[in-house]
Amino acid sequence: MKCRILILVFCLAALIGSAAGQTKTAALRPPSTPDIQGIWNFATITPLERPADLAGKEFFTEQEAAQYEKDVLARTNMDRRLIVDPRNGRIPPLTAGAKERQAERQAANRGHEFDGPENRPLFERCLILQGAGAPTTPTAYNNNTQIVQTPGFVAIHNEMGHEVRIIPLDGRPHLPQTMRQWKGDSRGHWESDTLVVETTNFSVKNSFRGSGPDMTLTERFRRLDADTLEYRFTVDDPETFTQPWTVEIPLTRAPGPLFEYACHEGNYGMRGVLSGARAQEKDAVEAKRPSK
Repeated sequence: MKCRILILVFCLAALIGSAAGQTKTAALRPPSTPDIQGIWNFATITPLERPADLAGKEFFTEQEAAQYEKDVLARTNMDRRLIVDPRNGRIPPLTAGAKERQAERQAANRGHEFDGPENRPLFERCLILQGAGAPTTPTAYNNNTQIVQTPGFVAIHNEMGHEVRIIPLDGRPHLPQTMRQWKGDSRGHWESDTLVVETTNFSVKNSFRGSGPDMTLTERFRRLDADTLEYRFTVDDPETFTQPWTVEIPLTRAPGPLFEYACHEGNYGMRGVLSGARAQEKDAVEAKRPSK
């Protein structure tokens, strides 16, 4: 435990620095491994799934892309979706068991959505932020991540929710199945020029697009050029989805720095929702009282 705390402090110290500090962290990377360090941006206007009305069409033509760019005042890589497998660009259907579990959860929560903080979504409680990983996916803002390499470890720090994943590369086994974590248990290794990270042991309280706690998430990071990383991840969860599915997201170098994501500070939304529910309950009780 003491060793793990020291590793965490070391990685956090490496992640906090300015340009001068980033120069120093470059020396921490083992020279025999590819360099994927830096601050990277994964923002994109390409949707995760291919829109249903574009079934069978994988890419924009140059003319369509130019018009789309003009319409939304943004850039695009002409792809119609981030999901590259299956080829239809859609998340595979849920299994019968997953549909049943989903219906049971919805039924259990129906009418109790505003009972207390535990009934509110995780992101509303500042526990797990959307897009913060694992896996890392684009959201409306804070689409930046920083990667630091040290001997035996890789640290991935997402700006959204200021989450840090410390990934061992020394071949150690995963934690026992009884030990579950919000972001799972990650282990990494190199396959040629690609960092491969396998994550298991997810908490039953967390989910990615409906996934279950026994999902196996495999992420791949590969340097394409000085300013681009290829990030791919595969979701393998046979209890939830009828087949595995893979997403590919380009990461482009960003100047930085990362900024603090202060979620709890000023988070009056959940308090407002719950206090509003209590006020409605009070009004309902008052309405049932006989008038004097």
